[in-house]
Formats: sequence, structure tokens, C-alpha cells
Amino acid sequence: MKECILVVDDDREIVKAIALLLEKEDYLVLKAYDGMQALEMAAENPVQLMIIDVMMPKLDGLSAVMKIREQKNIPIIVLSAKSEETDKVLGLSMGADDYVAKPYNPAELAARVKSHLRRYTSLGDIHAFVSAANIVNGKLMFNGGEKVLYADGEPVKLTATETKIVDLFMHNLGRIFPAEEIYRRVWNEEAYAAENTVMVHIRRIREKIEYNPKEPEYLKVVWGIGYKMEKK
Repeated sequence: MKECILVVDDDREIVKAIALLLEKEDYLVLKAYDGMQALEMAAENPVQLMIIDVMMPKLDGLSAVMKIREQKNIPIIVLSAKSEETDKVLGLSMGADDYVAKPYNPAELAARVKSHLRRYTSLGDIHAFVSAANIVNGKLMFNGGEKVLYADGEPVKLTATETKIVDLFMHNLGRIFPAEEIYRRVWNEEAYAAENTVMVHIRRIREKIEYNPKEPEYLKVVWGIGYKMEKK
């Protein structure tokens, strides 16, 4: 069965161009032209990845991302003409997994889609320790077979990217990872200006697992070096 991708942009020519690009890669492509239509199509179809523009009528892309995140953990790539770092961080903090600025490079976009789908459908990779055993660390328990994190016995709703980060940390308790190494292992590509991207994902995970995200007990920053999962 073909993997299903939803492309959302109010510019129909851009949607058409991206659809042609992805159909050549043998993906099934669904098209939407505003945020509300995107929500409807994501709810009614087995979408496995979404590419969405920021500035759209009826419901903007970032608001749509937040609403979809309430129901699905599919990879989401934000596509926007705005290339400022603040817009990128905002998109990631709203729940997106990646950010591509317009005008986009077709080969790069196709590669990112392939990378995110591979991670979504098979979260393990050759760089991570793969184990079906449960890893317990204080109030946290990571089920390596299900790829599910539990906090105080309750499953934590993580995106595919967040799960991959947690997988890395829980299999390497106490080890400090520089942001660049986290990016290479999780995104499976060379790190370029990776600090903000990693930082936003770490912050989102903290908000889901820490009693006080501003004073984390588990996912800690080691200033000037990187991040680690504190061993309890």
C-alpha cells in the first residue's frame, strides 16, 4: 500500500508541484487548500505525513498543526516563505517536526519526506540500541517493543520525532549528547544549525514528562555541552 501524504497550501500551483514531485516517488498525495480542509482530510484519511503552509485562509497552518497534534502523531513538515529563525522555532513549538523555507529545493524536500516516513513507520535505526525490554528510570518507563513512554504509569503522547529522542536518551541514561549528535541520530542527516530544532523538541518533551518543566528532574541541559536523561 502506498504511503499517504497530505499537502496543504492555498497556492494551488505549489500544491500541484509538490504533488507531482511526491507522486514520482510513488506516494499517494492528498491535496487541501486551507487549514479547515486539512483538518477534515486528516480526520477522514489514513494520512502518514503532512506538508503544510503557514499563511492560509480559514485556519492558519500553525493552528491546524496544533489541532492535528491533539489526535495524531504523524510527521508534520511546515512549509513557509518566512525563513526567520523565530518563525522556524514557532512552527516547531506548535508541534511540527520539521521546517522547510520557500522557495524549497525539490530534492531536499523529497529527502526529508522519506526520512520522516522511515522514522515514523520504523522508529529504530542502526544508530540506536534496539531492545524490547522495559527501561525504568524513576517515574518513567520506556517500552522498547511498543516504543511507548509511560510517566507515573500513564502513556505519554509523543510525536514520532519525540519518541526517537526519548528512545535515544532512555537507552543511554546519564550520557550527555551534544545537540548535533542528537540531530544526526534522530533526523538521520548531517546537523546544520541544529541547536534550536533540538532545543524546541526537548522543551516539548519536558512539558509532557516533568512536574515542573522549568526545573526538570529528568531531561536536563548540560550547559555548553548538550543534553542528558538524568539517571534516577
